Amino acid sequence: MKFIKYFLFTVLGLIAIILLVAAILPKNFHAGSTIVINKPSTEVFDYIKQIKKQGTYDSWSQQDPQIQKEYSGTDGTVGFTYTWKSKKVGDGKQVITKIEEGKRVDMDLFFNGSDQANKSFIQVDSLSPNQSEVHWEINGKMPYPFNLMSIFYDMSKDFDKGLATLKTILEK
Repeated sequence: MKFIKYFLFTVLGLIAIILLVAAILPKNFHAGSTIVINKPSTEVFDYIKQIKKQGTYDSWSQQDPQIQKEYSGTDGTVGFTYTWKSKKVGDGKQVITKIEEGKRVDMDLFFNGSDQANKSFIQVDSLSPNQSEVHWEINGKMPYPFNLMSIFYDMSKDFDKGLATLKTILEK
């Protein structure tokens, strides 16, 4: 009987420590990556502003080929909405909120039914007539206690992988 009592106290103590660590960790997060693509910036921008094409390079679509996708609006324009459902990568919605033609696409991302927007953008800068630099970033909030995942998961690696795939696609 003492063993069960000590075991339960140990488990409760571990849970308390985990929740305390989560309370101390930041709730805000930032992730992103940058890559140089050997193509003109207009060609790169025309590709990335089409949100339907993100599925060809983002690492989350690659992780779940069975992801269910729905689109509404005109792709590549403000208001276009992409909604997905996935058992492997979760559910969410992405909405284009602003476009600086030839330069940048701003988006709001909503994860797992949340009404809290995470701000994301993809920006293309011209380095030379045939070379572009692409920045893909997100800033958002991770609710308590899920912010504990930031210790174990680096979302920037997913952006690295996605941009590497984009580079391969566009440089073919």
